Amino acid sequence: MNIDLTGKRAVVTGSTSGIGFAIAQGLAVSGARVILNGRKDDGVRAAVAKLLQSTPGADVSGVTADLATAEGVAKFLAEVGDADILVNNLGIFEPKPFLDIADADWLRFFETNVMSGVRMSRAFLPRMLAKNWGRIVFISSESALNIPPEMVHYGMTKTAQLAISRGLAEMTAGSGVTVNSVLPGPTRSEGVADFFAKMAADEGISQPEMEARFIAEHRPSSLLRRLASVEEVANMVVYVCSPEASATNGAALRVDGGVVKSIA
Repeated sequence: MNIDLTGKRAVVTGSTSGIGFAIAQGLAVSGARVILNGRKDDGVRAAVAKLLQSTPGADVSGVTADLATAEGVAKFLAEVGDADILVNNLGIFEPKPFLDIADADWLRFFETNVMSGVRMSRAFLPRMLAKNWGRIVFISSESALNIPPEMVHYGMTKTAQLAISRGLAEMTAGSGVTVNSVLPGPTRSEGVADFFAKMAADEGISQPEMEARFIAEHRPSSLLRRLASVEEVANMVVYVCSPEASATNGAALRVDGGVVKSIA
């Protein structure tokens, strides 16, 4: 299969590192014009330079905006205009006991993980429908189905993304627009790697040992038996964004290493 996204303009939110950057890179390699996004100018500039270095000749730009706020989304949209592909990747996570999660934490997670995608999709979906072609992808998580007791607020936002994605897909019936969710499992992004490095230091063991212990104790149903790479997740997203995925719509596609024990 030769995925060719030449002529398509793609927006990837929260894409200066981790899964978001890998998705942006995969889209750029496939020929798309890619717009990176982050909250800090330095991070956006560095990500654009890194992507251009790894993919010479790519059409890449960056827009600095905090998409966890309505003001940030408005600023982003004023600079970007139109797009054919929207990947709602922006997200935060934080282990915290349920009884310690304050109202402000619930709202912060909802604004960042859910409302950013709501606002961006509300802006781009009508334009895609008018052109009769477009792709919207929500980067959810296996935690949407297996709510982690140590991160109930995070799991809640990831489940909400599935509901929104399916609901938006219903609006595209009979068109060339698709809306899907991709559900990564434990993935070695920069943020997750830093998280495990800190835990390993606290326990006095190596990071690989800490990662293996986490999988064994907290994701024992994993068939992969390791963390996925960001590239493995990005591969699924790039496919879903392609013309070849035209019959995939309203789906929740797992890249979870078999963590979720379901045949559906």
